[in-house]
Amino acid sequence: MAMKSLVKKTTVVQESVETFTKPPAPSYEKRWLTTGLEKIENDLGIVYKRVIHYPLTYMHGDICLGDIQEKLTNWTETGYAHPLAPSSDQLLFFDTETTGLKGAGAVIFLIGLLELKSDEFIMTQYVLPNPDHEAAFLYASKLWQEGLTLVTYNGKSFDFPQLQTRWSLHRKQLPKLPVPKQIDLLHGSRRIWKGEMDSFKLTEIERKQLGFHRKDDIPGHMAPIIYQDAVKNGRAEILMKVMWHNEWDILSLVTLFSLSSDMILQEESKPTAQVATNIAKWFKDLGLTERSFAELERIAEVYGSSYPLTHFHLGFLLKRYREYDRAVQSFEIVASSGEGREQILAYEELAKLYEHKLKDFPLAVDRINKGKSLLEQQNKLSKRFIDSMQSAFSKREIRVKKKLFPGQAQKLTRES
Repeated sequence: MAMKSLVKKTTVVQESVETFTKPPAPSYEKRWLTTGLEKIENDLGIVYKRVIHYPLTYMHGDICLGDIQEKLTNWTETGYAHPLAPSSDQLLFFDTETTGLKGAGAVIFLIGLLELKSDEFIMTQYVLPNPDHEAAFLYASKLWQEGLTLVTYNGKSFDFPQLQTRWSLHRKQLPKLPVPKQIDLLHGSRRIWKGEMDSFKLTEIERKQLGFHRKDDIPGHMAPIIYQDAVKNGRAEILMKVMWHNEWDILSLVTLFSLSSDMILQEESKPTAQVATNIAKWFKDLGLTERSFAELERIAEVYGSSYPLTHFHLGFLLKRYREYDRAVQSFEIVASSGEGREQILAYEELAKLYEHKLKDFPLAVDRINKGKSLLEQQNKLSKRFIDSMQSAFSKREIRVKKKLFPGQAQKLTRES
């Protein structure tokens, strides 16, 4: 109590409440509206948008947009979860254009969204007039709504994180941004066409898989320059090139989703053993072992021993299902016709099976020796992998020879 009188009393200063002032329309608004853009306003500012309608019969490359309706039905009948499987939420095909690749200084200036209606597709492109209207621009996209499923190409790593960054800068004016379900077709494309394509740029996917070839398209790195010129000088007519680029990106998302769905769900849609094996391995990695096993058996029946990688994955599943004789047959195909890591690992699996399951110790030693010999010829595999396999083969050889020659166990141990 004596000390209380010595404590200095301080007055509490209340924080000033920031007031939001709606920014005015840009000076170049009339020029922008002459290109067919439509002006919309909300409490946060002004946004320009472009709306395009596509009939279900619209062809983008070799694929009809309306085909997606059948694919969506097929997904509902699968009975299993998959990264490309849509939920019952509202499905939106989503892509952005930005002034940079990353960082708080990179601004999203174009958001494109396409939605499937009962009898048509509707694409809406929202364009940012200038940074003063960013809150209005983000709000107009309605991405703050619950229950959305976004279909993107590299959207999980780029587009949506970028959106979250920009959204956080206006969190006092905007509703909370939920994290929607996302279907990233870049991930799916890499899983499906691994080993068949060197580049997974969307334009390469379009050219090689979708049958779509762009004409007079701008390079992606030009989009920010064109937008900045349109804002600085009001040249909206050249901005249309960026909007066409974004439009093609989104239409390709629809047809790529249809094609990818067919690849996964329809047996006859898999054009090569490699694609079919990639998809079967994807099922295995997802824990859908029975589906993977059925696919691998079908591929092995159709293509025989012409694609050893199929038998490599099939061998492990046969081993899991305790079909050891068949597993040996599959690994023997890989050992004789395969290459790289899989061939070395096939020899190791054969040694294991001959030693532990078939009790054929001479054959186990033979496969160990062939595996060691093959390792000595490798110059493309990592040193770490080679050293690890040499050690594994040597230890296994000692153990198998002890079983093969019980009386020489101590001698073998000393020699090692």
